Amino acid sequence: MGRLLNKVAVITGGTGGIGKVTAETFLKEGAKVVLVDLFQEALDQAKADLSELGEVITVQADVTKESDVQNYVNKAVEQFGRIDVFFNNAGIEGKVAPIVEQKVEDFDMVMNVNVRGVFLGLKHVLPVMIKQKSGSVINTSSVAGLGGSPNVSPYIASKHAVVGLTKTAALEVANSNIRVNSIHPSPVNTRMMRSLEEGLNVTQEALAQSIPLGRYGEPNDIANLVVFLASDDSAFITGVQYRIDGGMGAI
Repeated sequence: MGRLLNKVAVITGGTGGIGKVTAETFLKEGAKVVLVDLFQEALDQAKADLSELGEVITVQADVTKESDVQNYVNKAVEQFGRIDVFFNNAGIEGKVAPIVEQKVEDFDMVMNVNVRGVFLGLKHVLPVMIKQKSGSVINTSSVAGLGGSPNVSPYIASKHAVVGLTKTAALEVANSNIRVNSIHPSPVNTRMMRSLEEGLNVTQEALAQSIPLGRYGEPNDIANLVVFLASDDSAFITGVQYRIDGGMGAI
């Protein structure tokens, strides 16, 4: 406990399964948290659930809109004076269909959230970290960002793009003592996987058979990795793609 004592953490996708559990873990480790998400009602509920654990503020934002991204960065700095940790986590799964059946507008929507949103977050958070000469950024990609899979081409493409942004940003800001890494979860037991299971017409049990450890990840599994990358325990780690996939990468 206390690995993030007095650090300020911004989390996009903050009310989702991974985002909210990570916020809870951050607070228990001593951080002050800025929760960012699209829907105010979900933000209000998350704040109510988490406030007893520590200091939490919420900012409603569409991560694809630069003015909204600038606003959540400004709100964080106005409230807390700095940003030590940025969990660049907002993302959507998109439509499950072969490439030839994907609509351009559906492809664009996934790329806008999963790539443009990550890019804009980096663009506006990194100057704060550069000024203070410190920081840790964790971008959420996926095992889908390290390989291929049929029928989810927009998602696959977007998560590969996050790898490129991560590596580039890591090199650009290393001389400012800022670390940038990406995490690559296998299927995680969240709403997104319920949607993908339905689209792929497959059960959780069937998909879990493709994971050597025999189960989906849980949000707290991911949160524990994010806390490590956010903390000083990972002070010499940057530009790295961290699989958290129950052994899928060993197949």
